Amino acid sequence: MQLTSFTDYGLRALIYLATLPEGELASISKVTEIYNVSRNHMVKIINKLGQLGYVETVRGKNGGIRLGMPADKIVIGDVVRAIEPLQIVNCSPEFCHITPACRLKGIFDAARTAFLAELDKHTLASVIDDNSPLRVLLDQPAAS
Repeated sequence: MQLTSFTDYGLRALIYLATLPEGELASISKVTEIYNVSRNHMVKIINKLGQLGYVETVRGKNGGIRLGMPADKIVIGDVVRAIEPLQIVNCSPEFCHITPACRLKGIFDAARTAFLAELDKHTLASVIDDNSPLRVLLDQPAAS
């Protein structure tokens, strides 16, 4: 299974924001620079994460973005469910004539359920806590 780049960079943006000192704001430009991704793409991602409550946007001269909730409350599985189209294959009868007899749909459903169950075991905090190599790569100070 491969996540879309939207979900991939959404998770990366959350990781970056989680490494910031509490309350500190970042710019979308900084996030795009860190990950070398299109600013236009990142604006769309941050907008979606903001709608979902994962990111808070502060407008104005000294504005920016930061996490919208504590990192230990952001479950990776919930983020993926909210922004990733999780249909592995198209099993609609209009698309595939063997759908009524095919057993792959059930297998793929079980695989998706297992995939999400593993993601549900992890929070954003578990990805960044005690991870000084990550903080170095993101040019962030060590957690206090």
